[in-house]
Amino acid sequence: MPTGLQGVLALPEFRKLWLGQVFSQLADKFYIVLMVFLIAQYWVTATPPAGGALAEAAGAFRLSIDSRAQLITLLATGIYVANTIPAMVLGLLAGVWADRWPKREVMVASNAIRAGLALLAPLCLLDGPHWLGLSWGYWALLVITFLESVLTQFFAPAEQAAIPMLVPGQQLLAANSLYQATSMGATIVGFALGDPILRLLRYGLSGLGIANGEFALLPLCYGLAALCIASIRLEESPQRQGDANLWREMADGLQVLRQQPSVRSALLQLVLLYSLLAALYVLAISLASAISSLGPTQFGTLLAMSGLGLALGALAVAQMGHRFNRRRLASAGLGTIAWSLVLLGQLRGQLVGTLGLCAVLGVGAALLAIPAQTTIQEDTPEAMRGKVFGLQNNLTNIALSLPLVLAGTVVSRYGLLPVLWGLAALALTAALLERPWKRC
Repeated sequence: MPTGLQGVLALPEFRKLWLGQVFSQLADKFYIVLMVFLIAQYWVTATPPAGGALAEAAGAFRLSIDSRAQLITLLATGIYVANTIPAMVLGLLAGVWADRWPKREVMVASNAIRAGLALLAPLCLLDGPHWLGLSWGYWALLVITFLESVLTQFFAPAEQAAIPMLVPGQQLLAANSLYQATSMGATIVGFALGDPILRLLRYGLSGLGIANGEFALLPLCYGLAALCIASIRLEESPQRQGDANLWREMADGLQVLRQQPSVRSALLQLVLLYSLLAALYVLAISLASAISSLGPTQFGTLLAMSGLGLALGALAVAQMGHRFNRRRLASAGLGTIAWSLVLLGQLRGQLVGTLGLCAVLGVGAALLAIPAQTTIQEDTPEAMRGKVFGLQNNLTNIALSLPLVLAGTVVSRYGLLPVLWGLAALALTAALLERPWKRC
């Protein structure tokens, strides 16, 4: 049987699921870009006025909207919040339903309904009442974004739970590596090319007499994802519902963590990893500020290098990861992250060194994330996978959110270097707790 990427891509049913993931992931990234595009094109067309209800509301939170860029950032933050809230609170509940319902149907319905919601976006451009100095359409977009995110919470655990049903155990590591690489690739492509693609559709289709062509992108991507997944032949064990109690099923998902130490350990590793990566999002601004050829506004360059390193690391794990014990891979990943964080503090201001270390840090993240995800899939009972993956979504989204709030404050108070060392010590401690020197 072929191994690595060639082996998993040779599985026709998994290939359909993977293509569905590609289109769905791109749509998720294009969605955020489209929202910012609409804000800039339709609701923030000039320097904001000094007064008004919106200015008063911003002042109450000590926020400045003196420039057009600041107002776009403020309104885009509303979109981010609407997208994040369901991810933080609904994961476990959605995971329960993902176990109750057929997973293929859950994934198809999620993408199809998201395509339908995206078709409602043009209606938000119609004239109507204003609240807090903004058109009703902006507030409607917040509602649409919230609903899109709710549907994503159902799609994610169903998708993760479907992978072990379509892939033999010996190929799970390669399958998760491909998924991780695809996710990072979609993030880079979606955010980097989203705006040019939207402008091409807007102005290219207008030349053919089709107005608002930018709105065609999301329904197309979500629709293609639904079509790819609908063709999958997925055999599931029948789920007994009967008098099943929703709260009892949620508790069953937590019970898996108590009964399966390997699942619990892998989940904690992912929470730690996402916390470290979220802190890096904030620290990247300070790191970029110290580089004269970048500056604080170009911090995305550092994040892109981390994403590139993660994608390359994922491909390497797919091809060679089966040769190594997963606990040692996780320890190597945590050690690589710790080493990179320490050296990032020492090489502040050096462009090439900082870019290289960000890429190395991404490789370390892949060495940790992919074996951990594979362990959760293998060691979680099939009937419990949706619940566990829903809980995972809850915890990882919280892990992504809290450091974004705290890291900037801590850096302002203690400086960049102590924070980098503290994060490195945390990663190194976790690596040592894995006891990689023991025979497996």
